[in-house]
Amino acid sequence: MKFFKTLLLTTITLFTFTTNFAQEADDNEKLSLNSGSIDNQFEYVIRRSNSWQDYKTVKKTWLYALKAHTIDSLEAVHKDLNDTQAIVETQSKQIEDLKLNLSNTKTSLDNTIAEKDNMELFGIQMSKPNYSLVLWSIIGGLSILLLLFIYKFRNSNSVTKQAQLTLSETEDEFEEHRRNALEREQKVRRQLQDMINEQKKS
Repeated sequence: MKFFKTLLLTTITLFTFTTNFAQEADDNEKLSLNSGSIDNQFEYVIRRSNSWQDYKTVKKTWLYALKAHTIDSLEAVHKDLNDTQAIVETQSKQIEDLKLNLSNTKTSLDNTIAEKDNMELFGIQMSKPNYSLVLWSIIGGLSILLLLFIYKFRNSNSVTKQAQLTLSETEDEFEEHRRNALEREQKVRRQLQDMINEQKKS
């Protein structure tokens, strides 16, 4: 029984050690001075450096390589930052242009709405209700004048017809009177002639 316990304990310890060793070996394989992130490169230098008391002895070539890689990374970051800043400035200018266009469009829209809501009559701007009121007042006034004109025209026409009828009757009476006068005149002339003839005979 003691043997089994010892064997089990040994197996577990050996398994744990093997796993840690394999993991460390995998980590060391993943870490590299010439690839990966700056953090991984620093980790590679720290792990692969020799230890002496509380110090680490690092190869100069590793330090120079790490410095070069760090500078390259910083330059890349600065380039990305500058590119991003240029994009931001471009977008800011575009946003300002869009704001200006939006403001101009809003002003045009307000003017269009104002023009749509107002009408011009005789060169005077007025609101649609006032425009309708004035327009319908003008139409009403003209309609009343038209009705008055029609009434006057019909009345005048009736008077004219009556006058023409009276004139015609008067002309007929005058013609009758003239004819009667002519007949009387002829009759009187005949009588006068008869009297003259009688006087001549006697």
